[in-house]
Amino acid sequence: MRYQLPTRLQAAILDWAGTVVDFGSFAPTKIFVEAFGSFGIEVSLEEVRGPMGIGKRDHIRTLCCQPPIAERFHHRFGRLPNDNDVNEIYNRFMPLQVAKVAEYSTLIPGALDTIAELRKVGLKIGTTSGYPKEVMKKLTAEAAAIGYLPDHTVATDEVPKGRPSPAQALANAIALEVDDVAACVKVDDTPPGILEGRSAGMWTVALRFSGNFLGLTWDDYRALSSDQLNSERQRIDKLFAPSNPHYIIDTIAELPPIIVEINARLTRGEHPAKH
Repeated sequence: MRYQLPTRLQAAILDWAGTVVDFGSFAPTKIFVEAFGSFGIEVSLEEVRGPMGIGKRDHIRTLCCQPPIAERFHHRFGRLPNDNDVNEIYNRFMPLQVAKVAEYSTLIPGALDTIAELRKVGLKIGTTSGYPKEVMKKLTAEAAAIGYLPDHTVATDEVPKGRPSPAQALANAIALEVDDVAACVKVDDTPPGILEGRSAGMWTVALRFSGNFLGLTWDDYRALSSDQLNSERQRIDKLFAPSNPHYIIDTIAELPPIIVEINARLTRGEHPAKH
């Protein structure tokens, strides 16, 4: 048998918060602030947004290892944080996140129309998230009630290694019975999510404005001037550059033309791993 590059995409694998729901990605960030605060450790939204995209326990561990936060911890408890502290903060984080994730389940404007367009051209819809399965169970139920029903979802604790590992994206490709990873496109608002797709050998599309890097509500985003938007585009594109996405767009509403372009590139024999 001879290898044949696919000529069309078969699946889109979408992130959740900041990509399809929760414009500005506020659900995880605000709960991290609250969870640390419950132990008397003050962390800012800006600090919390730094490691966004990885699994939540790893996110907490990364925050605890940051010198300013570790110093606050030392000032509060007389010692540096350890793995037991990471687990304690995670255990405080989890029930808060489960309880409040529904508050941030509003679909990003244009998301449902985009997903309908993707299905119209034959794409299956897979999803990944830095949320654990317990949170995803609640979030998927909320999303289903307002019309978003992806074909498959893989939470961060359902694979041996979460983002930026390719495991979640590859688990979707297997479940969706995709013939080739080159027939998949991964869409995400964080570098770990883009690296997840890149490492899996998929096409990747980064989102500038709906997620973590801009960190604004929909109304605040809409209030930005053209000059402010252009300035933010330049800033955010530089932040995404190390993860090397194939495309960067403002929000998921701009995805359908990218799908057309990727299909054209596949037809020309272009492979995502070589670009």
